Amino acid sequence: MRGIGCAGDKHMPYKRKESPYWWASFIDANGKRVRCSTGTTKRKEAQALEAKWRAEAFQTTNWGKQPSHSVDDLMLDYLKATKSKKSHERDRYSARALRRFFAGRDLISLKGADIKAYQTKRLKTVKSATVNRELGFLSSAINYAKSEWEWDIPNLVEGRKLPKPGGRTRHLSRKEVGLLMAAIDQTSPAAADLILLAVHTGCRRGELLELEWNRVDLKRNEIYLDTIHTKNSKPRTVAINSAAREALIHRASIRAKHCPDSPWVFVHTQGRWKGHRVKSCRRAFQTACKRAGIADFTFLDLRHTCASWLVQGDVHLLSVR
Repeated sequence: MRGIGCAGDKHMPYKRKESPYWWASFIDANGKRVRCSTGTTKRKEAQALEAKWRAEAFQTTNWGKQPSHSVDDLMLDYLKATKSKKSHERDRYSARALRRFFAGRDLISLKGADIKAYQTKRLKTVKSATVNRELGFLSSAINYAKSEWEWDIPNLVEGRKLPKPGGRTRHLSRKEVGLLMAAIDQTSPAAADLILLAVHTGCRRGELLELEWNRVDLKRNEIYLDTIHTKNSKPRTVAINSAAREALIHRASIRAKHCPDSPWVFVHTQGRWKGHRVKSCRRAFQTACKRAGIADFTFLDLRHTCASWLVQGDVHLLSVR
């Protein structure tokens, strides 16, 4: 076998017609030819990357040195491998936050102090639960790489969870919900219906955004949630009151007008994603809360609001679990 990265291997960065980037060609630690994009349009950078990959392959083969793995590569590969996870959309947000801090970092070089620094920085803008969720995603990705891909990497995230804050109870009055609805941007009708359904059914955001019409029964005034859509993987039937029914009827009219063949209750009605389900109304919800002067309020608190109204007797026949 030719030497890895040696002069006998004459391949250097090259261009492909369909790509603006320089491509590298080298022999990996298993003796296989690898051809891949360097992700850069600058030849010198491409040469440096190819030289780095050749050196790593040589060191792995001849010295037994473990190949390097960046945090970026880990998260990207893990997201690709776990597309079917219920939390995939949330994981993407976690990866985005982590990348802003750890971009370009080698997993082997990470120290406990780096994890602590991330926690300290993020706590300036988000709650501890969010930080724990983000680092929990990173920990899961590391463990997955260790077990499925046999990466020899440490998991410095384990055992560094921030303590949970004291329990919080946050819910809105009917007046506050009215203010919230009035504050929703008219260009985001999906957000209005989503909020109405959440507060009148107690369903979680993911349960509603993944709702299909074949699980909506307007004759019986019920929504059916199966095991793959609920957080605890248990099916349940949710009764809908007049307000929730009105929101669903509005959704049905939008579907009939713009994309009658779409199975989704919350569906994009124009653009490249027309007919596809809406995956997030986060920005519209946060903007509406700000306009309405409602602070320290999350989408999950709409579920708490529903439970509160149920106890007060303002909402009837709802199954909130």
